[in-house]
Amino acid sequence: MSFDPIDHELERGLKNRREILGDAWVDRSLSRANNFNAEFQNLITRFAWNEIWGRPGLEKKTRRAMVLAITMALGRWEEFELHVRAALQGGDPDTRLTPDELKEILIQTAIYAGVPAANTGFTHAQAILREIGPDIGYTLEPASPSDTFHPGVGQAAATAGKPALHYTRRRARNGAPRRTVVLSHALGCDLDMWDGLANTLAADCDVICYDHRGHGGSDAPAGLYTMEELAEDAARLLRELDCGPVTWIGLSMGGMVGQELAIRHPELVQALVIANSTSAYPDNVREVWRQRIETVRAKGIEAIADAVMERYFHAGFRSEHAAAVAGYRKRLTTTDREGYMGCCNAVGTVDTTQRLPQIKAPTLVIAGALDQGAPVSMSETMVAQIPGSRLVVLDEASHLAVAEQPKAFAQAVQGFLDSLA
Repeated sequence: MSFDPIDHELERGLKNRREILGDAWVDRSLSRANNFNAEFQNLITRFAWNEIWGRPGLEKKTRRAMVLAITMALGRWEEFELHVRAALQGGDPDTRLTPDELKEILIQTAIYAGVPAANTGFTHAQAILREIGPDIGYTLEPASPSDTFHPGVGQAAATAGKPALHYTRRRARNGAPRRTVVLSHALGCDLDMWDGLANTLAADCDVICYDHRGHGGSDAPAGLYTMEELAEDAARLLRELDCGPVTWIGLSMGGMVGQELAIRHPELVQALVIANSTSAYPDNVREVWRQRIETVRAKGIEAIADAVMERYFHAGFRSEHAAAVAGYRKRLTTTDREGYMGCCNAVGTVDTTQRLPQIKAPTLVIAGALDQGAPVSMSETMVAQIPGSRLVVLDEASHLAVAEQPKAFAQAVQGFLDSLA
């Protein structure tokens, strides 16, 4: 057997080390090796950079985050600074961190390693950002802590117009937004039902979620509402925020509002997604809605809560995700009684079928294969009436499809958005 002069562990380690730290730093470090520390350089290159960084079980960006968190927790500031610089501008661009990703690592480490460590970490990181910021297109600018908000929830506010509508706004995380998306919730829910999809879409879109009148943090005027009133609420919200035309994504009641809005105010709707919804109910179902209003008026929402959950979620989901269902049930039963009855009337009397051909915006209709409240046939009716619209049916999804099949729902929405000009 011939002798192989290549130390493969060392070469693999050097490759990973250059990928993470960059050629300039590695070359500089190797040039400083001497008879005292050369064996140590060999050791860490083989052990740390090959044995650990060479393992495929975690993405290298994840390993970067771990190193930053650990060195900050241990107060190894020289090593921390080395890896901050490397994460922001060194090595393979695909493994780098953005300043915002670095910020998230520092904030999370504050919880598990202590605020003092995070204070020092922020100090070191900001010094590096001041130095290299221009090279990576990032500028530190003055900002007030009182003006910040949780990026996973959005900045909350309420409309000045009455009834006041509570809403949240997430700004696109990755530069200029490609569109503004409005998410409109189902009866007996609130804007929280959209958290998962909203945070996904906020990667490159501005995302607005709001509570319908009578729901969540919005006003609940007395009386029975109409779908026209809910659509005018939506139009007022969009005009107050000066954000139209928008891509409207509505589920159940939210989809009904989207239809009416697109018909009455086509200049405000750029594209439309109608999920688990209908354009009208037959007379016998309208009577069921009238009975529901009377039951809630006499006995409260608790009297109908279990039946609503059975229609919102299929049996398998209720069994496997009991805690999630309990959360939706709590939201339903704590909804303002007057507001719930008012919206029941709007939903029960919805009637847009004959006017759907007036919708000019590109439209996607999403249905749940197991949906009893809005069967697939209702979605097929809407698709037949809305020019150029298309239908996606989600398997193993009932009425709240975005909760039961969040990935499939998001994929359907993303595919639709990607198809738009």
